[in-house]
Amino acid sequence: MGYLDQYGAGVERRLRLCKRTAIAVAAALCAGGVLYLQFGNFRQERQAKRFFELLAARDFDAAYRTWAPTAADQRGYPMEAFLEDWGPNSGRTGYRIEKSRSCGSGVILTVASGKERERLWVQRDTLVIGFAPPADLLPRSCSL
Repeated sequence: MGYLDQYGAGVERRLRLCKRTAIAVAAALCAGGVLYLQFGNFRQERQAKRFFELLAARDFDAAYRTWAPTAADQRGYPMEAFLEDWGPNSGRTGYRIEKSRSCGSGVILTVASGKERERLWVQRDTLVIGFAPPADLLPRSCSL
């Protein structure tokens, strides 16, 4: 083995290490992006599912507190109106989230109940549920 046989081996190892590191970082960023797209609205979807479970269990008081947690919310949407929209005589059963879309400070969920479709808004920070605003009042980035 001669004096110059190992010349450049350290550079090759360093370049190979840099290349592998760059590939690993790129793969981690891609995986993180996919996971964010898949689970970015997880908390809001889970809150909506919890709301539907409360409705299915006929625990309308707890479901109402999920919808209108403060006294101001309850004045704006009284229990009678809530029961009219979501109660046992509303005709709604078997809820399924079809679509979830981030929109500013909340998430818009398209929910199917039989043949009916309803759009709900779930606030990101408080997880309060409500009806989604009309499509013409939403920013263009929130189009459905």
